This record gives sequence, C-alpha cells and structure tokens, in this order.
Amino acid sequence: MLLIVGIIIVFASCLGGFMMAGGAPMMLVHLGEIVIICGIGLGIVVVSSPKSVLVGLSVDIKKAFKGGISNKGKFIDLLVLLYELFMLGRRKGTPALDEHVSDPQNSSIFTKYPSFLTDARLVEFLCNSLRPIVDGRCKPAEIGGILKSELHSREDEASRSVKAIEMLADALPGVGIVAAVLGIINTMSNLEDPQAVGGKVAAALSGTFLGIFLAYGIGIPLAKLVQLNQQDEFLYFRIVERSVTGFATGLSPIMAVEIGRRSLGSAMQPSADELEEMCKEAAKGV
Repeated sequence: MLLIVGIIIVFASCLGGFMMAGGAPMMLVHLGEIVIICGIGLGIVVVSSPKSVLVGLSVDIKKAFKGGISNKGKFIDLLVLLYELFMLGRRKGTPALDEHVSDPQNSSIFTKYPSFLTDARLVEFLCNSLRPIVDGRCKPAEIGGILKSELHSREDEASRSVKAIEMLADALPGVGIVAAVLGIINTMSNLEDPQAVGGKVAAALSGTFLGIFLAYGIGIPLAKLVQLNQQDEFLYFRIVERSVTGFATGLSPIMAVEIGRRSLGSAMQPSADELEEMCKEAAKGV
C-alpha cells in the first residue's frame, strides 16, 4: 500500500508542478515515445535475465505492492516452534525430531503454526537445518558453517532481482535519449510542415523526460524497497540459522531461541519475558 501511495505522490508532485508552470499534462503523453521506452526497457530485462530471475523479479514486485512480508506474529510463531522442537530434542533425543522433519505437513508440532507452514522455502530450510543433527552426519561445531553457507547462497540468488531493477533504472535515461533522438529524426524528416515541428520536438523531449522520470522516480526507489523486503524476509532464515546453531552446540532451548529473538529489530521483537511465557505454554505437551 505504501508503495502505491509513494508512486501517487511522485506523479502528483511532478504533474502538479508542471501544471502550475502552465503546462498541460497531455503534452507529456506521446504514445510512440511510451512504446519505445517501455518496450526497450522490457526487452533489456528479458535479454539480461534468465527465466529464474524473471520469475523471482515478478514475485518480489508483487510483495513490494503488498507491503512486504514482515509480521511480528509470524516471527513469534517461528521462535515458539523452534523452542518446541528443541525441547523435544532435549528430552527425547534428537532422533525424536525425525518424524517432524521428514513430514512437516503432518507434524503435530509444525501444524500448530500455519503462518510458518505456508512458507515452503522457510520450512525446507528449517528441516534441512535439523536433518544433520537428527542423522548425526556432522559434528555440532560444523552446523553453523553449513547453514551460513546455504544462507549466503540463498541471499545471493535473491539479490538478482534487485540487480535487475537497478540495471533497468541505470539504462532508462539512455533509453529516453534514444526515444528523443528517434523523435528528432522524425521531426527533421518532416520540415516541410513548419507548424508541426514544435509538436514533434516536444514529443521527442518527452521521451528524455519519461526515461529519467521512470529511472529516478520509480526504478531506483523500487529496487531499494525490494532489497529492504528481502532483508526482512531473510530475518526468518537467519533466526533459524542462529537458533539451530546455538542448540546444536549445547545451548538450552530457551537460550537458543533467545539468540533468534535478539536478531529482530525493536518493532518486531517480543520481550524476553513475553517469549519465555509463550514458549513454556506451548511446550507443556511436549
């Protein structure tokens, strides 16, 4: 929602100032220039991005319009879920976690937290993080390095969407110049009609305006928003990485999730007492 509000402010400020100076908004609308700039911009993204990046880009832009994914309730659900899993592993041994890690969709613990269970990527990451502990395939001290390596790879893959938007924003001013040059060529080829020259030059210059406007008014801010949303999203993964690492190296369940809690910013972070109370209540049946 805030993204839409911001876009409206950008357009209203630009058009409002133009109209206050005596301009008519329709003077800026020239279909040929719009087709050139938008078409070339779309082509640049398609040419420079493999299919996986295009799919990720569309998903990230949708999230940006929806307002991101940060949710305090989901963070709390994740922390309490981790506590339940850690308590089960502490009391009955880590092999007891196998039935939950192998089939999270039917797990008596996972199904208590639907906000977490609907995030397939996060569920996969948590289950993959716990499997080496359950199977005993690596030493506790090695878990942290493994999870950090996977998380770094996921973050690098996600950042490609931001790079694609930034590349497009960098290219749009140049694309606007291309549209303007084509407009000038069109103008120079019709000098026999002096009355039409002014309109054609104005149309050509609108191309330069549109390229710069889209780059700095929409493209660069959108890239920053997508980047911030990704940072918020990866907080979930970072909580899993730090909490599982802490549990694997011998921390008590409550201290392991405390590490995750402290990874959150103040706006999303529950108090230590609040989290401890919720964890104890959830773990009564474990």
